Amino acid sequence: MQIKFVSVMVDDQVKALEFYTTKLGFKKMADIPLGEYRWLTVVSPDGIDGVELVLEPMSLPPSHKYQKYLFDAGIPATAFTTKDIFAEYNQLKNLGVVLKGEPQKMGPIISALFEDTCGNLINLVQPVNE
Repeated sequence: MQIKFVSVMVDDQVKALEFYTTKLGFKKMADIPLGEYRWLTVVSPDGIDGVELVLEPMSLPPSHKYQKYLFDAGIPATAFTTKDIFAEYNQLKNLGVVLKGEPQKMGPIISALFEDTCGNLINLVQPVNE
């Protein structure tokens, strides 16, 4: 058994695709029309082969509340890892991404939160090699 798809709920699939491809450098993998919405996935060029991030539309009203509660509580929807958090942080800052503070050491990781423009906080994480 293996993980193939991981979802992040988004309030607008078009806006999400724009953010994840132009700001984060992900590549569109699947884009299949499904009525009002799409099966829309992206992959990270630095990621594990075969793992896709689903840009999942929030089609049920409770999903909007759940996303807002997580955001307001400062809880990230998911996490992405990097080998150089300071370089990534500066690149995101230069691209105008809304960052929620500078990278902070938190035990075995260095972490920085950013907004994905679609209602989510994303945790950018670098493991600390001590």
